Amino acid sequence: MAVNKVHREFYQVDMNTGWETPAGYPAGIQQKILAGTLDTVNKKGGYTRLLRFKPGTYTTKAFVHDYWEEVFFLEGDLAVSTDENGKGGTVYRKNAYCVRPPGVPHGPFRSDSGCLLLESHYYDPA
Repeated sequence: MAVNKVHREFYQVDMNTGWETPAGYPAGIQQKILAGTLDTVNKKGGYTRLLRFKPGTYTTKAFVHDYWEEVFFLEGDLAVSTDENGKGGTVYRKNAYCVRPPGVPHGPFRSDSGCLLLESHYYDPA
């Protein structure tokens, strides 16, 4: 996979700073980019990020994007395929994993106690 990432040996990740709410997400969801860049305009590259939900946060619509996504669940709880009010869905906990090809609708989501996910988003190399 040809992505924009530089070599970095193990280092301590500062879990207190560098978090931001991604565009189109509610304020209770934040990301921290660990490596790389995803260029959605030119449809190239990829990144690895941490994504966290604060307790009680939910989304109201499904997400669909044109790049691959892999998600590994680190801690907390996450209800998948809830309704627009955050009700229902199937609850997952740590050590759950998914891989989504481009164009697959997913969500809405809710986390009752909060959660932390490790995600990779990337375009297929041409």
